[in-house]
Amino acid sequence: MKDTKKYQVIVIGGGAAGLMAAGQAAGQGAKTLLLEKMNRPGLKLHITGKGRCNLTNIAPLFKFITHFRDEGQFLRQAFSQFFSVELIAFFKKQGIDTITERGGRVFPASGQAQDIVKTLTHWVNKQGADIQTRSAAQSLLVENGRVIGVQTSNGLPQKGKALARPGAEEWIYRADAVIVTTGGSSYPATGSTGDGFRLAESVGHNIIPIRPALVPLETAGGTASSLQGLSLRNVKVRVYSDNRKCAEAFGEMLFTHFGVSGPVVLYLSGQIVDELNLDRKVFLSIDFKPALDEGKLEARLLRDFDSHGKQRFRSLLKRLLPKKLIPVCLDLTGIPADKEGHQITAQERKRLKKWLKDFRLEVTRARPFSEAIVTAGGVDKKEIDPRTMASRLVKGLYFAGEVLDIDGSTGGYNLQAAFSTGWLAGRSAIRIK
Repeated sequence: MKDTKKYQVIVIGGGAAGLMAAGQAAGQGAKTLLLEKMNRPGLKLHITGKGRCNLTNIAPLFKFITHFRDEGQFLRQAFSQFFSVELIAFFKKQGIDTITERGGRVFPASGQAQDIVKTLTHWVNKQGADIQTRSAAQSLLVENGRVIGVQTSNGLPQKGKALARPGAEEWIYRADAVIVTTGGSSYPATGSTGDGFRLAESVGHNIIPIRPALVPLETAGGTASSLQGLSLRNVKVRVYSDNRKCAEAFGEMLFTHFGVSGPVVLYLSGQIVDELNLDRKVFLSIDFKPALDEGKLEARLLRDFDSHGKQRFRSLLKRLLPKKLIPVCLDLTGIPADKEGHQITAQERKRLKKWLKDFRLEVTRARPFSEAIVTAGGVDKKEIDPRTMASRLVKGLYFAGEVLDIDGSTGGYNLQAAFSTGWLAGRSAIRIK
C-alpha cells in the first residue's frame, strides 16, 4: 500500500457534482484531487438528455423546488447561492452558449453533451485540480470523528463494478476534507454502482433504501406491447394504488414492448415504485380526451354518430383515436367493428366513453436500474447540513449530487441539483477547520 502526498480537498466521483466541486475548491486556492474510477470523468453526463445534456430549467425557484417531492426545501440553500442563472452564466464564461426549449429546458446550443464534459474537464484542470482516473475509492479514513483521507485501488473497474481489478495497487490519499459525489446506481455502465452509499454507511450514515426513479414501467398482459411505438401527446394519466388515486400528471407517453415510458410516465414512476414496494396493486388510468368532460364527450360522440350514421364503427373511431388504438378499443369495449354509427346504443356509447376516459393498465414492476435516469434514496438528508453539504456525523466529510436522497422530475432539475450541491460543497470544504 502506497501513501501519497496530502491534499486539502479530495473529491470522489467525476460526474456533474464532482467536477463542479473540484473546480470550485481548486479555484479558491485549495490543493484538490478528483478521484474517478472510470477511465475518464463525465461518462454519465455524456448520455444525459439523450446525448444533448439538459443542463437546467429556467423555472423560478418557488416552482423549481416543487419538482423534488419532499427534497425541495433541503435544496433551497444550495439553489439560493448557485442556481440556473448562475449556471448558464458559468457555461457562457467557458464559451458554451445555451438555448431554452419547450418547458423551460436548457441545453447547450451545440446539442452535444460531450461539449459540456470537455468544457468542465478543461475548466477543472485550468483551476489547478489534479484528476486521477482509474482510481476506485475503497474506504474513507476517519480518526476521532474526522475524515483524514481516502484509500483507493487503482485500475479500471470491470463492467462498471465498484472495485478495481484484483492485484491493482492500493493507495492512500490524505486530505483535510473529502467530498463524496459518486452518483447513484442508475446506468451502472457509466460507473454509477452505488459506491457512495457503501462509503457513507461505513462511517455511520443512514442510507434511505435506494430504488429506480424516472424509470419506464412494465405492465401486465399484452395490450401495451400491441401498441409498441405509439406515442401519445396531451393525455392525463392517473395512478391508482389499491383502488386509491394517489397521483396524476398530464403530458406525453409512449407504449413499448414491455409496458409504458415517456415524460408523464417517468414523472410518476418514483411514486409508483414506492407503492409497488409496499406490495400494493397499482394501475394506470389513461384519459385519452382530457380536454373533454363527460358532457362534452357525450355531445361529441352523438354529433359524430349522427352526422356519419352510415359509417361503420371502425371508421368512426378514426376521428377519435390513432390507428394503433382502434383494435384495442374494439376488443375492450365489445362494440362490433361493422356496426353503423346510427345503430350504436346508449349503453355501447357509455362503454366507449368510459374506455376513452379510463383506459387501465396494471403496473407489475419498474425496469431495472440500468434503465433508470436517476436513483431515489441515498444518504439521509437529516444527516447533512443543507447550508454547506457537510456531514453532521463526520468532520470534514461532504456529500453532493445523486448520492444524496434527492431526486427530481425530468427537465433539467436533477442536473441543476448536482451542479448546485457540488458548487456549495466545493466552496464549503475549503473552509473546514
